[in-house]
Amino acid sequence: MAGNTTDAATLDLQSQISSMKSQSGASVFDSYQTSLTGRYCSAEMSQLFSQRSRHSTWRKLWLYLAEAEKELGIENISDAALKEMREHLMVTDADFEVAKVEEKKRRHDVMAHVHAFGQVAPSAAGIIHYGATSCYVTDNAELLLMRDGLNLLLPKLAKVIANLSQFAMQWRNEPTLAYTHLQPAQLITVGKRAAQWAQDLLFDLEAIEHVRSGLQFRGAQGTTGTQASFLEIFSGDSKKCDALNELLCQKTGFPSCYPISTQTYTRKVDLLIANAIAGLAASAQKITGDIRHLAAWKEIEEPFEKEQIGSSAMAYKRNPMRSERIYALSRELLSKPSAFAATLSDQWMERTLDDSAIRRIDIPETFLLADAILLSLDNVTSGLVVYPARIAARVHEELPFMITESIIMRLVAQGESRQEAHEQIRVLSHQAAYQVKHEGKSNDLVQRIRSARFFEKVWNELDGMLDARLYTGRSCEIVERFCGPGGVLEGKLERYSGFIEKAGVAELNV
Repeated sequence: MAGNTTDAATLDLQSQISSMKSQSGASVFDSYQTSLTGRYCSAEMSQLFSQRSRHSTWRKLWLYLAEAEKELGIENISDAALKEMREHLMVTDADFEVAKVEEKKRRHDVMAHVHAFGQVAPSAAGIIHYGATSCYVTDNAELLLMRDGLNLLLPKLAKVIANLSQFAMQWRNEPTLAYTHLQPAQLITVGKRAAQWAQDLLFDLEAIEHVRSGLQFRGAQGTTGTQASFLEIFSGDSKKCDALNELLCQKTGFPSCYPISTQTYTRKVDLLIANAIAGLAASAQKITGDIRHLAAWKEIEEPFEKEQIGSSAMAYKRNPMRSERIYALSRELLSKPSAFAATLSDQWMERTLDDSAIRRIDIPETFLLADAILLSLDNVTSGLVVYPARIAARVHEELPFMITESIIMRLVAQGESRQEAHEQIRVLSHQAAYQVKHEGKSNDLVQRIRSARFFEKVWNELDGMLDARLYTGRSCEIVERFCGPGGVLEGKLERYSGFIEKAGVAELNV
């Protein structure tokens, strides 16, 4: 009779699975797919946060818990149970179908997967999840996935910094207009600007490294973080509770567990990680904003392929679509810390479940966005196109204004009043600017200075002063000290040198 009952239950389960399969047989083109995985991010980051990866990680955590409990003297965990668990760590499509049926019935995703795991590891069915609460697998899995996600992001970020470092060294001597208030200011060099971009990204690298090195494990802490259930199964032996977490840390590669947990690890951890990653978004938006301006001025452009179309209507255009994509993705990533902060602040007492649904979205998207940004940023910074003649022409338009400070200083050195020299320069500069703005003519400030008797003492020096390289200050030296051999970046990027040397230029999916 019992056998017939089991057979009937099995047939009913198979019937439900078949029904779900037929319902889900539609093409991927018939349901919403996230653009992050479909268009923008890498295969490895997409795979890391996939359902198979997540739920297979749950199974590993259940195995680690059972192994550790057996090592600490729990006798009802058999070798056969552990063997079956090890043989079925990867969740199969069939397992997912079983879990889908179970979750529909039980309305609990963790217990659905406990039952699905128990079906393929029947000897372990009675001890899977022994002593644990759901957050043992959900929270610890998230920490594992985020740690691995950070490990994927860091070398990619280092590669972008290396790209910019190489670019900065190549163009460290090329004078270009600098801007304050988006108005022409003193000259810098093309390389100096790129070095500034690299420094911002270096700060992001260090911030992400910091949160990565500070990550700890939740471990087996029980329902409210008191380990009460584990204290019970170890017959009140507190040392075994500590030993259990030590074993779990060894198995998962974490240095230790957080000293205090509630039902979850504190959601402050998520916020710290999100803040560090969002720093990358701010830097990327700044960099690509600069590139978009430079492209508008036709000084520097992102890569543009031979058959690429810039505009469906205006065939001549070379729109900076890569930089615009990075800019847009960065805007979205910058919004994530506020969501994590709200989740943290709304965790009443020892935990409320309103963190679950949003974190299922926010954690993967934070990493997928950062990955997509870095892939595109690597592509852009590996192939920046510089137009030196155009840069020189724009410098030449403003150079007469740039030399006025030097003229004032030289006149004062020869006995003239600094205030009078400033006033004379101001008047002529405004006249020249009026001609440029209102009449569309060239900047003739130098000619006006040559015609004004007040400046006679520097007339013979004017030609020599019209060399843009005289006005870039220590730009070249600054770049070399930061990006050159023995410079700041060399030491900071050393641990990533193997990845940087082997990695090619990131290809965009679309």
